[in-house]
Amino acid sequence: MTGVENTYSSVQLPFAAIVGQEDMKQALMVNVVNPRVGGVLIRGEKGTAKSTAVRALAELLPAQATVGDCPYSCDPAAPCPACQERLARGEELPVEQRRVRVVELPVGATEDRLLGTLDLEAALATGEARFSPGILAAANRQILYVDEVNLLDDHLVDVLLDAAAMGVNTVERESVSMSHPAAFTLVGTMNPEEGELRPQLTDRFGLCVQVRGLADPASRQEVITRQLAWEAGPAEFAASWRKAGQELSQGISAARELLPKVQAGDEVLARVVAVSLGLGTDGHRGDLTLLKCALTMAALEGRDAVQIDDVNKAALLALPHRLRRRPLAEMEFDIADKIKRI
Repeated sequence: MTGVENTYSSVQLPFAAIVGQEDMKQALMVNVVNPRVGGVLIRGEKGTAKSTAVRALAELLPAQATVGDCPYSCDPAAPCPACQERLARGEELPVEQRRVRVVELPVGATEDRLLGTLDLEAALATGEARFSPGILAAANRQILYVDEVNLLDDHLVDVLLDAAAMGVNTVERESVSMSHPAAFTLVGTMNPEEGELRPQLTDRFGLCVQVRGLADPASRQEVITRQLAWEAGPAEFAASWRKAGQELSQGISAARELLPKVQAGDEVLARVVAVSLGLGTDGHRGDLTLLKCALTMAALEGRDAVQIDDVNKAALLALPHRLRRRPLAEMEFDIADKIKRI
């Protein structure tokens, strides 16, 4: 519950059993319902359930139809170019139901490991690009988790965020180019004490949340109680939270289905603009992300219309890391009050 890794069993600690950290859990659920929000950056000290929450999140997601032997785990209903070519040749694609995975990017990963590599000699000799898929290929339709993203090379973060925004990874070597789908839910975690991300990179994460150790004594006691119960019997503990997890899972599935039908009226759009201007955000990325987050929050609440309160709540996740006048650590304490006054 506090980010402590379980070494006793492969059974994942339930997402629903995490104590507190509501903003983090909300931001993660918003992104798995609507990956177009643009991912989430989770900032916080050690032992605040960051990694635990990300790894538990995948357990809530329904299985998805997948082309079984496709290196990109593509959707049979929308096959990748390579699978389209197979269909054109009359091949039948093997279809499997697979759970969503958490694909992790190591801090020491190279560009080739992230993007994949092209065999130039083979391409020049035969005219066919031989591609060795990288982490972005494995992450297609999955959750891509980057722990300690602030320690990753800035160039790799740029490449990562570009792929997340486009949903496509393109590898170019000399005159040879290869593209493949790379649509994933991006989650980055970091401890600010170990260094910050450049503001230009932070801004490109859709949402950003700050997590801390719980200050309420009763909540901290509950963390201890649940952790000890988990260590004593992981399977039994997970079973006791199964119903709560199923409710969250059903809520995610229902929200995904409802999201395309959710509407935002002129009053809501005016509120989005007013909040962005009132807080002094740069550019238009924040406005668009704020609206997408509000639409998704409404869907998670089972509503087909966005309310002003959805915008206010979404602003706490979509805008703090885009404010330019003071460091994030100084602004986060008064942003909620300022939103109310706008």
